Amino acid sequence: GTRLRVIDEVANGLSYYDHTFLSELPRFYADLEEELWGAGVKLGQGLPSFLRLGSWIGGDRDGNPFVTDAVLRSALRAQSGRALNYYLAELHRLGGELSLDSRLVGVSGALAELAARSPDRAGNRQHEPYRRAITGISARLAATARAIDEFEAAQHGGDASPYHGSGEFLAELAIIDSSLAANGSEVLANGHLKDLRRAVDVFGFHLAALDLRQNSDVHDRTVGEMLGLVQPGLDYAALPEQERIRLLLTELATARPLSSPFLPYSAQTESELAILRTTAEAHRRYGPASVPHYVISKTTGVSDILETAVLLKEAGLLRPREGALALDIVPLFETIEDLRSCSIVMDELLGVPEYARLLQSRDRVQEVMLGYSDSNKDGGFLTSGWELYKAEIALVEVFRRHDIKLRLFHGRGGSVGRGGGPSYQAILAQPAGAVQGAIRITEQGEVIASKYSNPELARRNLEILAAATLEATLLQPETADPPVRYLAAMDFLSTEAYRAYRNLVYETVGFDRFFRESTVIGEIANLNIGSRPSSRKPSERIEDLRAIPWVFSWAQCRLMLPGWYGFGSAVKAWLDLQPKSGMQMLQTMYRDWPFFQMLLSNMDMLLAKSDIAIASRYAELVSDTGLRDRVFSRLRVEWQSTVGALLTIMDQQSLLESNPLLARSIRNRFPYLDPLNHMQIEL
Repeated sequence: GTRLRVIDEVANGLSYYDHTFLSELPRFYADLEEELWGAGVKLGQGLPSFLRLGSWIGGDRDGNPFVTDAVLRSALRAQSGRALNYYLAELHRLGGELSLDSRLVGVSGALAELAARSPDRAGNRQHEPYRRAITGISARLAATARAIDEFEAAQHGGDASPYHGSGEFLAELAIIDSSLAANGSEVLANGHLKDLRRAVDVFGFHLAALDLRQNSDVHDRTVGEMLGLVQPGLDYAALPEQERIRLLLTELATARPLSSPFLPYSAQTESELAILRTTAEAHRRYGPASVPHYVISKTTGVSDILETAVLLKEAGLLRPREGALALDIVPLFETIEDLRSCSIVMDELLGVPEYARLLQSRDRVQEVMLGYSDSNKDGGFLTSGWELYKAEIALVEVFRRHDIKLRLFHGRGGSVGRGGGPSYQAILAQPAGAVQGAIRITEQGEVIASKYSNPELARRNLEILAAATLEATLLQPETADPPVRYLAAMDFLSTEAYRAYRNLVYETVGFDRFFRESTVIGEIANLNIGSRPSSRKPSERIEDLRAIPWVFSWAQCRLMLPGWYGFGSAVKAWLDLQPKSGMQMLQTMYRDWPFFQMLLSNMDMLLAKSDIAIASRYAELVSDTGLRDRVFSRLRVEWQSTVGALLTIMDQQSLLESNPLLARSIRNRFPYLDPLNHMQIEL
C-alpha cells in the first residue's frame, strides 16, 4: 500500500468533528450551565467558551517534508468547510422548528428588520419572520463559504453578502435568541438555537486552531541564509549566542523586510517563507484564531525564539512599529538538558525589552511547551517525569518575577512511555501555580479513537479535562508544596534511574542492535500509518529515532521498557543509603504526594501489561547469543527489582491490586494477546 498523505490525516482528524465535537461540545457547555444554575450560580450572559480544540495536522513541519504551504492551505480550507457545512445544516433544521406566525406571537424590531432584509420573498412565509430571517442568514453563510472556502453550499436561500467574520454571524443568531426570549419562547431559544450559538462561539469559521511547528535548526538555516544574502560574508551559524541575539534584535527593530523576491533562496527557505505567507492569508480569511500558535521544537536559547519573530515579520505577522505580534511564539523544550535550562532561557527572554513589548499585544501571556515523549526517550520515565515537574516549578517562579502569565502546553504522548496516563490525575499532580486556569494538552493520534470516537465517551473525557483544570486552579491554595525531603529523595532517585537508563540504552555496546533485532522496529518504520518518517534523520541511531516507534516497539514485545527501566536500580541505591528508614519514607511519599502517586500508578499499570516470559522469546530473535544474554539478563533483573520495589512502596501483593477493575480488564486481554505475540515471533 501507499503511505498516508498529510491530507489523509487531516481528513481523519476532521471525522471526529463530524461525529463528536461539533455536537458534543455545545452539549458539554449546556450540561455544565445547568449544573451551575442548579447550584445557585448566576451566570448572566452564560458561561464563556473556555474549552477549545486545536490541531497541528497540516501545520507541523518538524521532520515532515510533506507539509507545504499548499497542504496548510488545504487543511485550513477543509476545516472551515466542515464548520460552515455544519452551521448550514443546523440552520436548515432550525428553520423547520421556528415556524412561529407574527400574527400570533410578538417579534422584536431587530428580528423584523432581519426578516425584511432576507432574500426570501415566498408568499407562504410572509408571516413567518423567524424562517425568513434564517433563510437570510443561510444565504449570507453560503456566500461566506463561496468567498473564503471557494465551495458552493448545498443549501442556501438566494444571493446575499458574506459575513466579515463569525462575530457577525453570531450577532444575527443573538437577534433571533433575544426576540424568542422576549416573547415567551425561551424553550425554543434554549434548544437547537442555543447549541448552534455555542458551536459558532467555539468553532468560528475556522473550526479549530491550527498550530504551526518547525525545528529550530531549520530556522537557524533559513535566517542565516537570508542574512547572508543581504550581508555578504556574514556567517550566522558561527556567531555566539549573544551576538546572534544582538543581530536579531536589530533586525526586529527594522520595518523593512529582510527577504526579497529578487534573491536566490534555497528550496527550504522558499518553503518556510511560503508557509508564513499562507498563515498571513489565513488570518485575513478566517481570522487570527485560525493559526494562533507557532511552536519551535528543539528550543535551546533565546535566539531560537527571536529567529521565529524575524521570520514572522517577513509575512507581516509581526509589526515592529506597533509592537504587535499576530500569533503566539511557543518554545518547546524536550530533552532532559533543555528541560533543566528552560527557566534560564525564559528568564533571559522575558528580560529582553523588545520581546516583552511584543507580549503586550498577546495579553501578557507566554506559552511554553514541554515535551514528554522525547525527554522520556532521552532520560527514562522517572527522570523525565521529575525534570518536567522541576521545570514547571522553575518556570512558575520566573514568570511570577516578570509579571507575565504562563500557559503551559503539555506535549504528552498517549502511552505511559511517552508521558501519557490518566489526564485527570496528571493535571491534579501539577505543581502549585502551574495551571492557573489555563492549560493545553496534546491528545495523540493513537488514543484519539479510543477517547473521542464515541460521542458519550468523548463528552466524559472533555468533562474530566475541564474538571481537573478547574480543581487544580480553584483548590490550589489547599495544595501544600511537598516537603523539601521529598524533593531531595526524588532528586536522588532520578539521578540513579537516569544513570541506569543511559547506561543501558546509550552506553551498552550493541544495545541498538539488540533493540532492532528483538523488536518489530523495522516493520513499524515501514508501516503506512502516518505521513511522517519514523526517524528525524536517515540513521540507525536511537538518538535520531522518533519517540513513537521507540515506545511502540517495546510495547509490541511486551517489555514496555520506556515506562519503568531504572526505577528498581534507583530504589535499591536509595535503600543502600538509608537501610532503616528509606522504604518507610518512600511509602509516605506515595501516600501524601499526588505527583509521586501518579508516577507510580502509571508504572503499576504499565508493568501489569508487560510479560517478561514473552519478552524473553522476542530476545531469542537476536542473532548474537552473547549480546542477547548480556542485555536480557540485565533487563530481567531490573524488571524484577522494579516490580518488587513498586509493590513494597504501594503496599500491594500484586500489580494493580488497588485497581481491580483495570486489573481484570487487562487480564481479560491476555488470552487474545499472548497467542498473537507468539505468532508474531514465529513470523
